[in-house]
Amino acid sequence: MLKAKDVMTREVMTVTPDTEISQAARLLLDKGINGLPVVTPQGAVVGILCQSDLVAQQKKISLPSVFSLLDGFVPLSSMKDLDREMEKITAMTVDSAMTPKPVCVTPETGVDEVATLMTDRNFHTVPVVDGGKLMGVIGMRDILNAIVK
Repeated sequence: MLKAKDVMTREVMTVTPDTEISQAARLLLDKGINGLPVVTPQGAVVGILCQSDLVAQQKKISLPSVFSLLDGFVPLSSMKDLDREMEKITAMTVDSAMTPKPVCVTPETGVDEVATLMTDRNFHTVPVVDGGKLMGVIGMRDILNAIVK
């Protein structure tokens, strides 16, 4: 059975939390990749920035539904969700737009498990981490290349 280490891309482009959004977007476009691991200066993976995170900056704000009770307004959805949405829309740095604490796999994780993660959770890029160190990433293209071979 193929493992993550067999299909992952080893030469990984990364960004830091303080990278400007425009610079990260340019990197995604120029390199033709869907996602960038976000790493600290010490190399710890703290997030992932995908094209979908940047596209989300262009969407309309979905205001929470509310109802009136005793002359007050009570939200029917989480204000935390609205706060996060606003933070992403107005992001100037990767830290505000990234998905924090990404799901990572190890080099020994089976490709079938990675494919399941990608399809069930709508992931396009999954970091491969060993001992806290970024070893590579797996994108959908990597899995397709493995199928072709």
